[in-house]
Amino acid sequence: MSQGYDNEILYHYTDFQALDGILRSAQLRVNNILNMNDAAEMRYFMSGLCEAVIKRLEEEGDTGRGEQVRALFEKELKKEFYYSAYAACFSLYRDDAAQWERYGNRGRGVCIAFRGDYLQKMAQGALSLQTVFYEDDMAAHKLTGVFYRLMKREKDLTKTSPDVEKAMNYAWSCSAAFKHPSFFSEREVRLVVSPFVKEHLEVKPCYHISVERIKKYYPLDLMDMCQKIGIGMEDLIAEIIIGPESTQAKYILQDYLRDNRLRGLAEKVSLSKCPLRRSPK
Repeated sequence: MSQGYDNEILYHYTDFQALDGILRSAQLRVNNILNMNDAAEMRYFMSGLCEAVIKRLEEEGDTGRGEQVRALFEKELKKEFYYSAYAACFSLYRDDAAQWERYGNRGRGVCIAFRGDYLQKMAQGALSLQTVFYEDDMAAHKLTGVFYRLMKREKDLTKTSPDVEKAMNYAWSCSAAFKHPSFFSEREVRLVVSPFVKEHLEVKPCYHISVERIKKYYPLDLMDMCQKIGIGMEDLIAEIIIGPESTQAKYILQDYLRDNRLRGLAEKVSLSKCPLRRSPK
């Protein structure tokens, strides 16, 4: 699942309020993947994995076992909120119109460019940096073979098996990096936290209270993460791009950075050149 990001810049499209949290508070929030724009997040992979295993069993004429597998996965999918992963999302695309529209406050926000090699070094324990895959057939995925062999070996799938439970945990972890192929154009990379891996997670959850709802998130301490790999915030961030629809003055943002002891970032501010169609006034 993992790959090297030594030569990659990962672009995080967001709004100015989030920018303030990332830069001044040195905090990167990871949010529940199930609340993101793909309505089938996580369960898309699990359902596809289930179908791939069943198909392999049915090709051997083992339809009865296939029905047991379907029942097992249906039961497992009811636990999706327990297995919910949390992520901060990045794109490999710089100054991209679709990214501005979807994630950069419709072009009125900002894009923060992160050094991929440093994010890779920060991803330890329950935190991982994952390339998102866009596939509609899980037949070739290695977990299909793992589950096929487990399903053939286990006599009673209604009982709890340590091996099946371990495989399910790994499958849920993998599911955080799969999306429907219709999202392929995003070229997404995710910094993922899997809270159900409790023994490796030291970050406590927080809650954002708005007028309409309560949202759970995990705050990552960027300053601490930077210190652990021997860099500063100004090393981690390669560029800050003001959105094509933003009314933000470049010099004010530069003053903000200097006044918050981030003078090195002030020289890394640029204006988007994306010709995004202006909204009617």
